Amino acid sequence: MTSGHPLPRDPEPTLTIAEVAERTGLSHDTLRYYEKAGLIERVGRTTGNQRRYEAADLVWLEFLLRLRETGMPIAGMQRYARLRAQGDASVADRLAMLREHRAELTDRIRALRRNARALDAKIDHYERLLDGQPGTEDPT
Repeated sequence: MTSGHPLPRDPEPTLTIAEVAERTGLSHDTLRYYEKAGLIERVGRTTGNQRRYEAADLVWLEFLLRLRETGMPIAGMQRYARLRAQGDASVADRLAMLREHRAELTDRIRALRRNARALDAKIDHYERLLDGQPGTEDPT
């Protein structure tokens, strides 16, 4: 019989650095560096001083990886992390920063597509030559 008080819940499960490394593809050293560089807030520790990551840490790391994969430099990621730590007061600044990064990404995508078309043309040229079809003079 209960006394009318809710039963204490188990705390949200946490992950070890090894589990986070496996899930994110980041090395232990990179995870430690991200913490030291201020990209992730100080991670909780066990009484044995082992890092324990929460689900929110994993979500944040996944977003940081997207920023990194889209070419944002570490300094930009650090600036974004500092703004994020300020809470709602920095929403406009974070939005502006993400819009600027998205515009730069769009420009890079455009350039990559242009370069891919040039490579496709070169591949087509060489395939025609290998098939015995006449090709134009190739300066490269």
